Amino acid sequence: MKICIVSDSHDHRDHLAAAVTEAKSLGAQAVIHCGDLVAPSTLHAITPLGLPVHLVHGNNQGDLFHLSKLAHKPENRVHYYGQDGSFTLAGKRIFVVHYPHYAKAMAVTGDYDLVCNGHEHHAVIERIKNIKGGETLRVDPGTVGGVSAPATYVLGDLENMEFEIRAVLLPEPASGTQTDPKIMRA
Repeated sequence: MKICIVSDSHDHRDHLAAAVTEAKSLGAQAVIHCGDLVAPSTLHAITPLGLPVHLVHGNNQGDLFHLSKLAHKPENRVHYYGQDGSFTLAGKRIFVVHYPHYAKAMAVTGDYDLVCNGHEHHAVIERIKNIKGGETLRVDPGTVGGVSAPATYVLGDLENMEFEIRAVLLPEPASGTQTDPKIMRA
């Protein structure tokens, strides 16, 4: 099972939609959002894609009341966990939180196959030695919204536990072709 991991969208709907749309075209069957969505309405950019979204809030919480209401609509397939959440996808135990220090601590427990976090706006994929003698994969997808850093997300394969950091490519308004957001146009 392939998954799309995003974080720190900060209301940038177009960036979020571009990342999830591309990930879905590459086989992603679920989305993990590691916080700082901000406005719950930002999810409207991706709910029509029909993928389940597993979501925690971050330090920019936005409207948690409406986020909770949105998550209770079954047609949206949104699973909102609050500050942190754990769940299983494709037989893999996954823990999600916004903060990297919390994620690293949970990775050390060895209770999870994958620990995801955001907050730093810098994409990282690393293996952390755990107290059970193994390693836990920690993924920070960076900022999908491109806030103070290049817009990135992570595409992962839970079957073989291979993950890659990908740039968010935005369609050009006039032509509909893809462009790298790091390229400035006059």
